[in-house]
Amino acid sequence: MATATAASASEPEAEPAAGPKAEGEEDEVKAARTRRKVLSRAVAAATYKTMGPGWDQQEEGVSESDGDEEYAMASSAESSAGDYEWEYDEEEEKNQLEIERLEEQLSINVYDYNCHVDLIRLLRLEGELTRVRVARQKMSEIFPLTEELWLEWLHDEISMALDGLDREHVYALFEKAVEDYICPNIWLEYGQYSVGGIGQKGGLEKVRSVFERALSSVGLHMTKGLAIWEAYREFESAIVEAARPIAGFLSPFDREQTFDSQLEKVHSLFRRQLAIPLYDMEATFAEYEEWSEDPIPESVIQSYHKALQQLEKYKPYEEALLQAEAPRLAEYQAYIDFEMKVGDPARIQLIFERALVENCLVPDLWIRYSQYLDRQLKVKDLVLSVHSRAVRNCPWTVALWSRYLLAMERHGADHRVISATFEKALNAGFIQAPDYVELWQAYLDYLRRRVDFKQDSSKELEELRSAFTRALEYLRQEVEERFNESGDPSCVIMQNWARIEARLCNNMQKARELWDSIMTRGNAKYANMWLEYYNLERAHGDTQHCRKALHRAVQCTSDYPEHVCEVLLTMERMEGTLEDWDIAVQKTETRLARVTEQRAKAAEKEAALVQQEEEKAEQRKRMRAEKKALKKKKKASGGDTRRADEEEQGEVEEEQPSKRRRVENSSPLTGAVPHGEVDKGLSGTPAPVDVGPPSKQKEKAASLKRDMPKVPHDSSKDSITVFVSNLPYSMAEPDVKLRPLFEACGEVVEIRPIFSNRGDFRGYCYVEFKEENSALKALELDRKSVEGRPMFVSPCVDKSKNPDFKVFRYSTALEKHKLFVSGLPFSCTREELEDICKAHGTVKDLRLVTNRAGKPKGLAYVEYENESQASQAVMKMDGMTIKENVIKVAISNPPQRKVPEKPEARRAPGGPMMPRQMYGARGKGRTQLALLPRALQRPGAATAQAENGPAPCPAVSTSAATEAPKMSNADFAKLLLRK
Repeated sequence: MATATAASASEPEAEPAAGPKAEGEEDEVKAARTRRKVLSRAVAAATYKTMGPGWDQQEEGVSESDGDEEYAMASSAESSAGDYEWEYDEEEEKNQLEIERLEEQLSINVYDYNCHVDLIRLLRLEGELTRVRVARQKMSEIFPLTEELWLEWLHDEISMALDGLDREHVYALFEKAVEDYICPNIWLEYGQYSVGGIGQKGGLEKVRSVFERALSSVGLHMTKGLAIWEAYREFESAIVEAARPIAGFLSPFDREQTFDSQLEKVHSLFRRQLAIPLYDMEATFAEYEEWSEDPIPESVIQSYHKALQQLEKYKPYEEALLQAEAPRLAEYQAYIDFEMKVGDPARIQLIFERALVENCLVPDLWIRYSQYLDRQLKVKDLVLSVHSRAVRNCPWTVALWSRYLLAMERHGADHRVISATFEKALNAGFIQAPDYVELWQAYLDYLRRRVDFKQDSSKELEELRSAFTRALEYLRQEVEERFNESGDPSCVIMQNWARIEARLCNNMQKARELWDSIMTRGNAKYANMWLEYYNLERAHGDTQHCRKALHRAVQCTSDYPEHVCEVLLTMERMEGTLEDWDIAVQKTETRLARVTEQRAKAAEKEAALVQQEEEKAEQRKRMRAEKKALKKKKKASGGDTRRADEEEQGEVEEEQPSKRRRVENSSPLTGAVPHGEVDKGLSGTPAPVDVGPPSKQKEKAASLKRDMPKVPHDSSKDSITVFVSNLPYSMAEPDVKLRPLFEACGEVVEIRPIFSNRGDFRGYCYVEFKEENSALKALELDRKSVEGRPMFVSPCVDKSKNPDFKVFRYSTALEKHKLFVSGLPFSCTREELEDICKAHGTVKDLRLVTNRAGKPKGLAYVEYENESQASQAVMKMDGMTIKENVIKVAISNPPQRKVPEKPEARRAPGGPMMPRQMYGARGKGRTQLALLPRALQRPGAATAQAENGPAPCPAVSTSAATEAPKMSNADFAKLLLRK
């Protein structure tokens, strides 16, 4: 029987017969019934041959190879859609050139997944059967294949199978296919293909063995396990029906041995299936009632009802999977948590396998699965198989390799196998230097556990020392050359080697040499490194070397020299002579005095820098105040001149265009001028105007500003409002130009552009929608180019209530599948960079970083499909030259943003500690300036003044009152009028 779902292996899991039938479901049912007939004929032929020696197969028109021929016809029919006949030689030549290119690329980078897939597709199109088989074998050795790739490969091999040897080859291929992922469709194909060989020796046992293994693997699958049960039961039922006509002619003993035992197999399958919670259990129970000649036992009915109750508990999780979209990781995680609470190992294993089919590139899921198997099941073959599959799916994750090495050691794997696995891990292409250190550490720990340190020398000890030497050399050459760092700044591997030599091998001379090497690599300034060395000498060395190490530590340590000095003095107090004590005191005092002096100089330098900054800030403040006073003075003198001119000439003058226009209500000659009329001269003609009007855009914006009433912000509408910023200041009629853009997201209630006091557009506005979904959809317009500038669209949030709210749509953490590219030429376009990046994997997204004006900054972020492709791209692209610019490529890991520290409370002159005013993003606003004239500001004033206005006045001391005599109003006026 062929499965109806084999052609739709890549579709999401569907609930069979649980709800209304979807389109095309009836056709699938008919196809399944037709294929069952093929299965029945094949089984009937084999059964009659086995049970009826006198049966003439040729008379009935049934041959031994009917099953093979019909299954091969079905398989070839399914795969015939991929057979293409090219009409032109140009296409064939083009394909051959592409095949050569792909083969050359794979010779350079054998881990290019997409390149493997494209090569197999082209070879299959060209009919290169031998080459496509080799290509598939190479890919399967490196990567686990998906269900679709396996089914395509299996159908091709089945169509080419001619004899028994070919059938064994196909069997071996099926065994490899079911190891990669849990695939019900592949198990179903395996079972029905084995039915075709039932006439061969051991064919019947082979079929039953395949189906039993399929039930163990996917029989509990609530949505797809039903097909396996039905296929197995259909096979056994076909044998029963084939044997029924001759059952009456058999002796009671033969009947019991053949027909009755076969009948019991079908009963057993029904009972086993009804005890498992599966979809469409009611139909199976009804079918059993109809098929069985005897009443169903009460125990079977009880098991059936219990399974129904269990089904109700599982249904919410299955329905959540059906409703969600792939990869459905969150839904699978919830399902796994539920199964872990229930505690059925078979079901836990099944749900993990189901989740990994769609989330095979999620390392955390593999880690959780392997951890469960390591701690709970502890079955060697199962545990090692899962670990092997994990590193094949996520080879860039060092934690999976480390766990694999531990599992192999735990289950007694051969040393050569473990070493070969470690060598594969070294070539996996990790994306961080510390990953290699962690891998080496895991392997060195394994080698250390193999050594019998009771012997002075052994093969294992020499291998361990060679591995330590190789590890240090590998980190210094391979890793440091690639990442510009060794990944082991604290020399952890060398420290462990020194401890092993000192504690386990009693070789302090080698340990001291290693520690000397550690200190020469930039670690001599750290107190903790010297104390680690000191503790090692205390435990396994002598007092002389301890004293020598501490003396060196006193001279070299720069982070915590006091602590090292204290340890030295403590040791000399307990063990040293008077001379040793005097030397130690002298060295420590000299060192601490020098440290104190250095710290004082550093503090003075820092204070000087702070003072310079304060002076610069005070100077800028004075300059701004002087400029403002000068402007006010010019304005006042200009007003006096205008008044004098008006008295002499009797004319009304206008303000310059750069200032806001003022309208005079009266003049000495014409009196009030009605709205809409023009001032006339003595001759009755319109008087000429010397100064031209403002620009049309500003005049129109100013009129809009004057006409538009001020609307207070309504925070209750924040959920349906978005804040739009970084718009061009020169944009005329922003509401008119932006409305069509935002109406595509939903109905717009209002667009409120913000203008300055002069009527100029300030580059931002508020857009209010009718529905919240429209506002959420409008956020997708963020960074859209408007008149050459990227428009910023963010949620409308009241920052007075949410001061920490910031909108940044991109992650600021480590993203192993995303690259950061710097050094790009400003002329490089998105398409050019994408073409370069596509050569190393599937590019999901690419973003060129621009400034607020939309100009490129020479930076870009490239997101790949997975971490493996990203790591390969780093190796290939870092240092590449693009348009004479050498670019740098690294894994995206932005540095942590510095949070501005809150200013500490400061003390006002002569007053108590006063809290400093917190300013916004633009600093001190105009309304926060102190209004007290500088002439009245005295450093000895007793009244504390806050930066945004007068602060509550504390009690004035007597001394302060005597220093600040009271002034009369006349004195105050003189100070203001002083020039």
